[in-house]
Amino acid sequence: MFTAAALLGAFLATLLLLDSRVFATLLGAVLGLAAHEWARLAGFGQRAAIAWALGSAALYGLLAWNLPPSGAARDTVLGLGVVFWLLVAPSWLRAGVTRSPRFLLAVAGSGALAIAGLAAVSLSPAQLLLVLGLVWIADTAAYFAGNAFGRRRLAPTISPGKTWEGAAGALAATLAYAILCAMPGAPLAPYVHGAAWAGYVGAVALLCGVSIVGDLFESALKRRAGVKDSGTLLPGHGGILDRVDSLMPTLPIAALLLHWATRSA
Repeated sequence: MFTAAALLGAFLATLLLLDSRVFATLLGAVLGLAAHEWARLAGFGQRAAIAWALGSAALYGLLAWNLPPSGAARDTVLGLGVVFWLLVAPSWLRAGVTRSPRFLLAVAGSGALAIAGLAAVSLSPAQLLLVLGLVWIADTAAYFAGNAFGRRRLAPTISPGKTWEGAAGALAATLAYAILCAMPGAPLAPYVHGAAWAGYVGAVALLCGVSIVGDLFESALKRRAGVKDSGTLLPGHGGILDRVDSLMPTLPIAALLLHWATRSA
């Protein structure tokens, strides 16, 4: 609990108090650590994993510092992340991650992490906090609903602890959160009214669903490597990748949706 509170406090201070360029730089370091863990899970040795982490952080830096703050180029890169998590990753999970070549898995991880980082720095602090809140609520609700009501396994060969009841709890909680965020006076109220509610609810359900896909993909990687956690960097909480697995698919989709919504409002 102390580790979680300390991490949350440090993150909020970094996001809200520091210059955006400092935040982007620190985020690159975090993504590099996560890429190192991903490479290790894929089967790389320590030295190769460090090199891969540096390359992944460099890729994020190239995207974050060289793409225009908004526009078609940035949206295209974010769209690649959307395609991966909506089409490629689910198909990959069905086919089986455990037998995939380690190089291919590492490439996918580098791209997914770099694009997630790009999405994070493409959002305003308020927007980023809204997305993070959605993912945290989904994860927490899934855990408690699964423990209380879980009977039917969601993906028994990948993560036996996850259930359909947990997923339903996550969906219910995120929809309640989304409704509160769009009520009069709330941050998203100017963009959600009338017929827009249908698309908004559908988008939130999509974000909840892909957050679960991200969690399952990392679980498949850990099962491939035969480990319980992605690392030991966070006492009592595993590794960095264990904390960002649900964010990797959620951030690029949310960034595109929020950009389109705010531009058309």
